[in-house]
Amino acid sequence: MPAEWAPQSAIMLTWPHAGTDWKDVLLEVEPVFRDIAKATLRFQHVLISCEDAAGLESLARELNHYAESQGLPGRVKAVHAPADDTWARDHGPISVTGPAGTRLLDFGFNAWGGKFPCEKDNALNQNLASRGAFGDTSLSTVDFILEGGSLESDGQGTLLTTSECLLTPARNPTFDRTLIESLLAETLGADQVLWLNHGYLAGDDTDSHIDTLARFCSPDDICYVRCEDVDDEHFDALNAMEEELRHFRKLDGTPYRLTPLPWPAPLFDENEERMPATYANFLIINGAVLLPVYDVPEDTEAVRVMAGIFPDREIIPINCRALIAQHGSLHCVTMQLPQGVVTL
Repeated sequence: MPAEWAPQSAIMLTWPHAGTDWKDVLLEVEPVFRDIAKATLRFQHVLISCEDAAGLESLARELNHYAESQGLPGRVKAVHAPADDTWARDHGPISVTGPAGTRLLDFGFNAWGGKFPCEKDNALNQNLASRGAFGDTSLSTVDFILEGGSLESDGQGTLLTTSECLLTPARNPTFDRTLIESLLAETLGADQVLWLNHGYLAGDDTDSHIDTLARFCSPDDICYVRCEDVDDEHFDALNAMEEELRHFRKLDGTPYRLTPLPWPAPLFDENEERMPATYANFLIINGAVLLPVYDVPEDTEAVRVMAGIFPDREIIPINCRALIAQHGSLHCVTMQLPQGVVTL
């Protein structure tokens, strides 16, 4: 499984429509998707699917016009396909690369353990493949429930994940840790799996996806969320997670360099439930990092820290306040596709 910083051909977006949970806030959330798409188009292709055929046609015209205005024509691939929701990180294909080239793996998706409807999302990758969205790249089905947001890869054989997610019985009840590690070795080329047993975000529906907590920034570096407020409900769990990260070792036995990320001020929805805002949910693309921000004072520090982590990439803040109302953020609604998969 390649690292996210490996060369990419496109970012996949599953666009919100009136049949999704976004139906009452489309005017608020679609601009966030547009910002993500337009920022990405400066660097690579964007693959967009949407159930609303007329809306997709209009959107494709708009985004192609934007790309042309930047001197980058032909960067948008739009495919009409049904979907239950918009979380491409979790229902999108997971890539593997090797001597034989790139393959896409279509793991099962059951909406984080059966929490929400997901039949259309589970079929989306096959629908996209049948419509030529992935070009000549093969798509293989894997009989195992696995979401892209639950895994981080350093591109060199190490995967980072959480036991809270991968070991929940609602996903793969007959698989224990040993069997899961064997499957990840067979399908994704994992030489070692690093398991976090602590760490969570209030309001998170994913059972502690790793992409909200800790991320590989290079084969030697991990950034992670740190909470320093002893009165915050996350303090104990995230400090225990930090201690686990300190004990992790690379395949050569050396420790990782660790960089803490700022902790955003608490954000609550209309029901006074805390929303899972985190700066760890960034997206690495060719030449840039798209960083979710939330209209809180800590945003400025998050941009500064991210610039230090990725000095050779442009840091592009994207206001994701509207996204976290549905308990996800920027990385959650995107899936990168390796170089050569999407061509126009």
